[in-house]
Amino acid sequence: FAVFAAAATAVSAAPAAVFSKPKTDIVFRPHITSPQAGAVWPVGSTQTVTWDTSDIPEEARNQTGLILLGYLEGDDTDEHLGVNDPLAYNFPITAGSAQVTVPDVQTRNDYVVVLFGDSGNTSPKFTI
Repeated sequence: FAVFAAAATAVSAAPAAVFSKPKTDIVFRPHITSPQAGAVWPVGSTQTVTWDTSDIPEEARNQTGLILLGYLEGDDTDEHLGVNDPLAYNFPITAGSAQVTVPDVQTRNDYVVVLFGDSGNTSPKFTI
């Protein structure tokens, strides 16, 4: 009984948990304006990815972005993103553009770029 009493005393003496207000996530998906559907990017070239910054919430204006290359094969919903090889990163999401160097990849006509700031946004398909 002494062990039980000591344990009960320790639990009742523990400080109460402090709960903060729930965090509100800010979700926005800047529309990618370039590349456009059907664009062709030669391997090794420098290209500019652009996006609309007009709807970025004030609370998200200090965020940085990340651009990944992927592809959409047939009806597969997997974007096959090159998460280990970002095309660009750590740029201000409010910049509205970032230059990227086109990597030496297999020729395909179903490449996409995905812009991450707060939430991912996928470009139309293009060719490398």
